[in-house]
Amino acid sequence: MPLILHAFHISADGKATKISEDKLGLPGPEGDGYDWYHLRRHDPTIQAVFDADIYLDKIAERTLLAEDSRPRTILRDKDVLLNLRGVNLNPGAKPEDMIGIRFFVQPTRIVSVEKRPLKATRDIAKRLLTQPAPPTPGGFISNFAQAMIDRMAPTITDLNEQVDELEERIETGDTEAARPMVTDLRRQSILLRRFLAPQRDALNSLSQQKLPWITTDDQLRLRDAADQATRVTEELDAVRERCAIVKDQLTDLRAEQMNNNMMILAVVSAVFLPLGLISGMMGINVGGMPWTESAMGFWYVTAIILGIGIIQMIIFKLMKWI
Repeated sequence: MPLILHAFHISADGKATKISEDKLGLPGPEGDGYDWYHLRRHDPTIQAVFDADIYLDKIAERTLLAEDSRPRTILRDKDVLLNLRGVNLNPGAKPEDMIGIRFFVQPTRIVSVEKRPLKATRDIAKRLLTQPAPPTPGGFISNFAQAMIDRMAPTITDLNEQVDELEERIETGDTEAARPMVTDLRRQSILLRRFLAPQRDALNSLSQQKLPWITTDDQLRLRDAADQATRVTEELDAVRERCAIVKDQLTDLRAEQMNNNMMILAVVSAVFLPLGLISGMMGINVGGMPWTESAMGFWYVTAIILGIGIIQMIIFKLMKWI
Protein backbone atom coordinates (compact mmCIF):
# COMPACT_ATOMS: atom_id res chain seq x y z
CA MET A 1 0.00 0.00 0.00
CA PRO A 2 1.21 3.55 -0.68
CA LEU A 3 2.28 5.92 2.05
CA ILE A 4 -0.30 8.58 1.11
CA LEU A 5 -3.79 7.09 1.14
CA HIS A 6 -5.61 10.29 0.21
CA ALA A 7 -4.32 13.56 -1.19
CA PHE A 8 -6.62 16.44 -2.13
CA HIS A 9 -6.35 20.13 -2.81
CA ILE A 10 -9.41 22.09 -1.72
CA SER A 11 -9.63 25.49 -3.38
CA ALA A 12 -11.03 28.63 -1.78
CA ASP A 13 -14.39 28.01 -3.45
CA GLY A 14 -14.66 24.48 -2.00
CA LYS A 15 -13.72 22.49 -5.10
CA ALA A 16 -11.64 19.39 -4.30
CA THR A 17 -9.18 17.85 -6.73
CA LYS A 18 -6.85 14.91 -6.26
CA ILE A 19 -3.13 15.58 -5.93
CA SER A 20 -1.11 13.31 -8.16
CA GLU A 21 2.28 13.78 -6.44
CA ASP A 22 3.68 10.73 -4.70
CA LYS A 23 5.26 12.68 -1.84
CA LEU A 24 4.09 14.87 0.98
CA GLY A 25 3.65 18.43 -0.28
CA LEU A 26 4.65 21.60 1.51
CA PRO A 27 2.07 24.20 2.57
CA GLY A 28 0.82 26.31 -0.32
CA PRO A 29 0.35 30.07 -0.34
CA GLU A 30 -2.46 31.49 1.76
CA GLY A 31 -5.61 32.37 -0.12
CA ASP A 32 -5.25 29.41 -2.46
CA GLY A 33 -7.23 26.97 -0.31
CA TYR A 34 -5.57 24.10 1.52
CA ASP A 35 -4.28 20.55 0.98
CA TRP A 36 -5.22 17.37 2.82
CA TYR A 37 -2.74 14.51 3.00
CA HIS A 38 -3.77 11.32 4.75
CA LEU A 39 -0.94 8.85 5.49
CA ARG A 40 -0.46 5.34 6.83
CA ARG A 41 1.21 5.69 10.22
CA HIS A 42 2.94 2.29 10.15
CA ASP A 43 4.51 2.81 6.71
CA PRO A 44 8.32 2.33 6.99
CA THR A 45 9.02 5.48 4.94
CA ILE A 46 6.87 7.88 6.93
CA GLN A 47 9.64 8.82 9.35
CA ALA A 48 11.96 9.91 6.52
CA VAL A 49 9.15 11.90 4.88
CA PHE A 50 8.40 13.75 8.10
CA ASP A 51 12.09 14.41 8.75
CA ALA A 52 12.38 16.02 5.30
CA ASP A 53 9.37 18.29 5.88
CA ILE A 54 10.74 21.63 7.11
CA TYR A 55 7.27 22.72 8.31
CA LEU A 56 6.84 19.69 10.56
CA ASP A 57 8.87 19.99 13.77
CA LYS A 58 9.84 17.19 16.14
CA ILE A 59 6.97 17.83 18.56
CA ALA A 60 4.40 17.50 15.79
CA GLU A 61 6.21 14.48 14.41
CA ARG A 62 6.23 12.69 17.77
CA THR A 63 2.54 13.43 18.29
CA LEU A 64 1.58 12.14 14.85
CA LEU A 65 3.61 8.94 15.24
CA ALA A 66 2.79 8.22 18.90
CA GLU A 67 1.65 4.65 19.55
CA ASP A 68 -1.26 5.61 21.77
CA SER A 69 -2.72 9.00 22.55
CA ARG A 70 -5.96 10.19 24.09
CA PRO A 71 -8.10 12.73 22.23
CA ARG A 72 -6.81 16.25 22.80
CA THR A 73 -6.10 19.59 21.14
CA ILE A 74 -2.67 21.25 21.22
CA LEU A 75 -2.37 24.84 19.94
CA ARG A 76 0.97 25.99 18.51
CA ASP A 77 0.82 29.53 17.04
CA LYS A 78 -1.38 29.18 13.93
CA ASP A 79 -1.02 25.39 13.90
CA VAL A 80 -3.03 22.79 15.81
CA LEU A 81 -2.30 19.19 16.75
CA LEU A 82 -5.53 17.25 17.17
CA ASN A 83 -6.06 13.63 18.24
CA LEU A 84 -9.44 11.97 17.74
CA ARG A 85 -10.83 8.43 17.99
CA GLY A 86 -13.43 6.54 15.96
CA VAL A 87 -15.20 3.22 16.44
CA ASN A 88 -13.55 0.19 14.86
CA LEU A 89 -15.98 -1.06 12.20
CA ASN A 90 -13.49 -3.26 10.36
CA PRO A 91 -14.56 -6.90 9.73
CA GLY A 92 -13.96 -9.11 12.75
CA ALA A 93 -13.03 -6.15 14.98
CA LYS A 94 -14.69 -4.94 18.16
CA PRO A 95 -16.16 -1.41 18.02
CA GLU A 96 -14.76 -0.54 21.44
CA ASP A 97 -11.22 -1.13 20.12
CA MET A 98 -11.27 2.44 18.86
CA ILE A 99 -9.02 3.68 16.06
CA GLY A 100 -6.96 6.80 16.62
CA ILE A 101 -6.46 9.45 13.96
CA ARG A 102 -4.07 12.40 14.38
CA PHE A 103 -4.18 15.74 12.60
CA PHE A 104 -1.57 18.43 12.12
CA VAL A 105 -3.57 21.42 10.90
CA GLN A 106 -1.93 24.47 9.32
CA PRO A 107 -3.59 27.45 7.57
CA THR A 108 -3.03 25.87 4.15
CA ARG A 109 -2.41 22.19 4.90
CA ILE A 110 -3.83 19.29 6.89
CA VAL A 111 -1.70 16.21 7.53
CA SER A 112 -3.50 13.24 9.10
CA VAL A 113 -2.28 9.75 9.95
CA GLU A 114 -3.98 6.51 10.98
CA LYS A 115 -2.67 3.03 11.71
CA ARG A 116 -5.83 1.08 10.92
CA PRO A 117 -8.53 1.84 8.35
CA LEU A 118 -11.20 4.20 9.63
CA LYS A 119 -14.47 4.23 7.72
CA ALA A 120 -15.05 7.91 8.45
CA THR A 121 -11.88 8.67 6.46
CA ARG A 122 -13.27 6.91 3.40
CA ASP A 123 -16.57 8.75 3.87
CA ILE A 124 -14.77 12.10 3.76
CA ALA A 125 -12.71 11.10 0.70
CA LYS A 126 -15.89 10.09 -1.18
CA ARG A 127 -17.61 13.33 -0.25
CA LEU A 128 -14.73 15.37 -1.59
CA LEU A 129 -15.27 13.77 -5.00
CA THR A 130 -19.02 14.35 -5.12
CA GLN A 131 -19.84 17.33 -2.90
CA PRO A 132 -18.45 20.84 -2.28
CA ALA A 133 -15.82 20.80 0.44
CA PRO A 134 -15.51 23.25 3.35
CA PRO A 135 -13.37 26.20 2.19
CA THR A 136 -11.35 26.29 5.43
CA PRO A 137 -9.36 23.71 7.42
CA GLY A 138 -11.63 24.40 10.40
CA GLY A 139 -14.67 23.39 8.39
CA PHE A 140 -12.87 20.27 7.17
CA ILE A 141 -12.09 19.18 10.75
CA SER A 142 -15.68 19.81 11.84
CA ASN A 143 -16.94 17.68 8.92
CA PHE A 144 -14.50 14.93 9.83
CA ALA A 145 -15.55 14.98 13.49
CA GLN A 146 -19.22 14.83 12.49
CA ALA A 147 -18.54 11.89 10.15
CA MET A 148 -16.92 10.01 13.03
CA ILE A 149 -19.94 10.67 15.25
CA ASP A 150 -22.28 9.49 12.48
CA ARG A 151 -20.34 6.23 12.28
CA MET A 152 -20.71 5.77 16.04
CA ALA A 153 -24.51 6.06 15.98
CA PRO A 154 -25.26 2.46 14.80
CA THR A 155 -22.94 1.08 17.48
CA ILE A 156 -24.74 3.02 20.23
CA THR A 157 -28.12 1.93 18.85
CA ASP A 158 -26.95 -1.69 18.86
CA LEU A 159 -25.87 -1.41 22.50
CA ASN A 160 -29.30 -0.05 23.48
CA GLU A 161 -31.03 -2.86 21.59
CA GLN A 162 -28.90 -5.45 23.38
CA VAL A 163 -29.85 -3.93 26.75
CA ASP A 164 -33.52 -4.14 25.69
CA GLU A 165 -32.97 -7.82 24.88
CA LEU A 166 -31.39 -8.32 28.30
CA GLU A 167 -34.40 -6.84 30.05
CA GLU A 168 -36.71 -9.11 28.02
CA ARG A 169 -34.64 -12.16 28.97
CA ILE A 170 -35.03 -11.30 32.64
CA GLU A 171 -38.78 -10.90 32.27
CA THR A 172 -39.00 -14.35 30.65
CA GLY A 173 -36.72 -15.91 33.29
CA ASP A 174 -33.79 -16.63 30.95
CA THR A 175 -31.21 -15.36 33.43
CA GLU A 176 -28.35 -17.74 32.63
CA ALA A 177 -27.91 -16.35 29.12
CA ALA A 178 -28.25 -12.78 30.41
CA ARG A 179 -25.36 -12.90 32.89
CA PRO A 180 -22.44 -12.99 30.38
CA MET A 181 -24.24 -10.47 28.14
CA VAL A 182 -24.54 -7.81 30.82
CA THR A 183 -20.86 -8.06 31.68
CA ASP A 184 -19.83 -7.70 28.03
CA LEU A 185 -22.15 -4.71 27.49
CA ARG A 186 -20.81 -2.89 30.53
CA ARG A 187 -17.26 -3.43 29.34
CA GLN A 188 -18.07 -2.10 25.86
CA SER A 189 -19.79 1.02 27.16
CA ILE A 190 -16.94 1.78 29.56
CA LEU A 191 -14.26 1.39 26.87
CA LEU A 192 -16.18 3.54 24.37
CA ARG A 193 -16.80 6.28 26.91
CA ARG A 194 -13.14 6.28 27.90
CA PHE A 195 -12.21 8.02 24.64
CA LEU A 196 -15.45 9.79 23.74
CA ALA A 197 -15.49 11.98 26.85
CA PRO A 198 -12.03 13.54 26.17
CA GLN A 199 -12.92 13.77 22.46
CA ARG A 200 -15.81 16.04 23.37
CA ASP A 201 -13.40 18.23 25.35
CA ALA A 202 -10.90 18.29 22.47
CA LEU A 203 -13.54 19.50 20.00
CA ASN A 204 -14.83 22.11 22.44
CA SER A 205 -11.28 23.35 22.97
CA LEU A 206 -10.71 23.64 19.20
CA SER A 207 -13.97 25.54 18.72
CA GLN A 208 -12.79 28.19 21.18
CA GLN A 209 -9.50 28.92 19.41
CA LYS A 210 -9.13 32.27 17.62
CA LEU A 211 -7.35 31.21 14.44
CA PRO A 212 -7.50 32.65 10.93
CA TRP A 213 -8.55 29.30 9.43
CA ILE A 214 -11.45 28.77 11.88
CA THR A 215 -14.40 30.95 10.93
CA THR A 216 -17.43 31.71 13.08
CA ASP A 217 -19.38 29.12 11.11
CA ASP A 218 -16.60 26.58 11.70
CA GLN A 219 -16.75 27.26 15.43
CA LEU A 220 -20.49 26.61 15.47
CA ARG A 221 -20.06 23.37 13.57
CA LEU A 222 -17.24 22.26 15.87
CA ARG A 223 -19.44 22.98 18.88
CA ASP A 224 -22.22 20.99 17.23
CA ALA A 225 -19.83 18.05 16.77
CA ALA A 226 -18.82 18.39 20.42
CA ASP A 227 -22.51 18.42 21.42
CA GLN A 228 -23.05 15.26 19.38
CA ALA A 229 -20.11 13.65 21.17
CA THR A 230 -21.69 14.72 24.47
CA ARG A 231 -24.98 13.11 23.43
CA VAL A 232 -23.21 9.85 22.57
CA THR A 233 -21.36 9.97 25.89
CA GLU A 234 -24.64 10.44 27.76
CA GLU A 235 -26.17 7.49 25.89
CA LEU A 236 -23.19 5.36 26.88
CA ASP A 237 -23.70 6.46 30.48
CA ALA A 238 -27.35 5.43 30.17
CA VAL A 239 -26.32 2.02 28.76
CA ARG A 240 -23.90 1.52 31.63
CA GLU A 241 -26.53 2.50 34.22
CA ARG A 242 -29.14 0.22 32.63
CA CYS A 243 -26.61 -2.61 32.72
CA ALA A 244 -26.01 -1.89 36.41
CA ILE A 245 -29.77 -2.12 37.04
CA VAL A 246 -29.95 -5.39 35.10
CA LYS A 247 -26.99 -6.69 37.11
CA ASP A 248 -28.79 -5.82 40.35
CA GLN A 249 -31.92 -7.60 39.09
CA LEU A 250 -29.91 -10.70 38.26
CA THR A 251 -28.32 -10.61 41.71
CA ASP A 252 -31.72 -10.23 43.37
CA LEU A 253 -33.18 -13.10 41.32
CA ARG A 254 -30.27 -15.36 42.25
CA ALA A 255 -30.59 -14.40 45.92
CA GLU A 256 -34.37 -15.06 45.78
CA GLN A 257 -33.77 -18.41 44.11
CA MET A 258 -31.24 -19.37 46.79
CA ASN A 259 -33.67 -18.29 49.52
CA ASN A 260 -36.39 -20.44 47.99
CA ASN A 261 -34.04 -23.41 47.86
CA MET A 262 -33.02 -22.85 51.47
CA MET A 263 -36.70 -22.64 52.47
CA ILE A 264 -37.41 -25.97 50.77
CA LEU A 265 -34.47 -27.57 52.54
CA ALA A 266 -35.59 -26.10 55.86
CA VAL A 267 -39.14 -27.41 55.40
CA VAL A 268 -37.90 -30.87 54.45
CA SER A 269 -35.58 -30.89 57.45
CA ALA A 270 -38.38 -29.71 59.74
CA VAL A 271 -40.66 -32.48 58.48
CA PHE A 272 -38.21 -35.33 58.79
CA LEU A 273 -36.51 -34.29 62.00
CA PRO A 274 -39.31 -35.39 64.37
CA LEU A 275 -40.08 -38.39 62.17
CA GLY A 276 -36.47 -39.46 62.35
CA LEU A 277 -36.52 -38.93 66.10
CA ILE A 278 -39.57 -41.18 66.50
CA SER A 279 -38.23 -43.89 64.22
CA GLY A 280 -34.89 -43.75 66.01
CA MET A 281 -36.45 -44.08 69.44
CA MET A 282 -38.61 -46.97 68.30
CA GLY A 283 -35.54 -48.76 67.03
CA ILE A 284 -33.56 -48.86 70.28
CA ASN A 285 -33.17 -52.24 71.98
CA VAL A 286 -34.27 -51.55 75.59
CA GLY A 287 -37.02 -52.99 77.74
CA GLY A 288 -40.44 -51.41 77.78
CA MET A 289 -40.73 -50.79 74.07
CA PRO A 290 -44.41 -51.04 72.98
CA TRP A 291 -45.70 -53.56 70.46
CA THR A 292 -42.52 -55.58 70.51
CA GLU A 293 -44.61 -58.74 70.71
CA SER A 294 -47.40 -57.52 68.42
CA ALA A 295 -47.52 -58.53 64.74
CA MET A 296 -48.99 -55.10 63.93
CA GLY A 297 -46.26 -53.12 65.77
CA PHE A 298 -44.51 -51.97 62.60
CA TRP A 299 -47.76 -50.70 61.07
CA TYR A 300 -48.69 -48.87 64.26
CA VAL A 301 -45.37 -46.97 64.18
CA THR A 302 -45.77 -46.30 60.45
CA ALA A 303 -49.26 -44.87 60.98
CA ILE A 304 -48.01 -42.64 63.82
CA ILE A 305 -45.16 -41.30 61.64
CA LEU A 306 -47.49 -40.65 58.69
CA GLY A 307 -50.03 -38.93 60.94
CA ILE A 308 -47.39 -36.66 62.45
CA GLY A 309 -46.06 -35.86 58.97
CA ILE A 310 -49.53 -34.92 57.72
CA ILE A 311 -50.17 -32.73 60.77
CA GLN A 312 -46.81 -30.98 60.22
CA MET A 313 -47.61 -30.28 56.57
CA ILE A 314 -50.99 -28.80 57.55
CA ILE A 315 -49.31 -26.58 60.15
CA PHE A 316 -46.63 -25.42 57.66
CA LYS A 317 -49.35 -24.66 55.11
CA LEU A 318 -51.30 -22.60 57.63
CA MET A 319 -48.10 -20.72 58.53
CA LYS A 320 -47.48 -20.16 54.78
CA TRP A 321 -44.06 -21.77 54.92
CA ILE A 322 -44.95 -23.81 51.83
